[in-house]
Amino acid sequence: MNSNTTTRKHGRRTALIAGLVAAVVLPLGLTATAQATTGGTTASAVAQRTISGKSSDDVTHVADFYGAYIDAQLEADNGRLTTELREFYVRADYLRELAKWEDRNGMDGILHAQNVPGKWTVKGTGTAGQVDVTLTWGQGATTKLVVKLDRNHKITRIGTPRAGGK
Repeated sequence: MNSNTTTRKHGRRTALIAGLVAAVVLPLGLTATAQATTGGTTASAVAQRTISGKSSDDVTHVADFYGAYIDAQLEADNGRLTTELREFYVRADYLRELAKWEDRNGMDGILHAQNVPGKWTVKGTGTAGQVDVTLTWGQGATTKLVVKLDRNHKITRIGTPRAGGK
């Protein structure tokens, strides 16, 4: 065997080993990079979120409604669940007003939109029977709503802040 043949075999073997090393080390490097970008913590070390509420609280009640309503909108149940949620959370006389508003505006009166938001935030306003809702859409645009409730936590009006109601 001459030295030229040995050099080619050695070169091929080196290339093969380098390829294998790259195939094994590259994904490890990506994992290390991903961990570094999350502050060096792994997914199992991230603290779990806690959500709490109470049935007598307007904010909790509205948050429960909007969470369930948005989830139901994303399901293909032909609107059965959204109708049931409306009947449970919204006062009957306002349901009739809401239907008229939807006919005039061509959109969902609960969301004040034709689409379903990706996120929502509910917070108190400091005024009894009134809660602010912020719906966040795909590109980060938001819709702010004011939700008014009666003493039984039934929704009596949903509107934009500047309109003060409907």
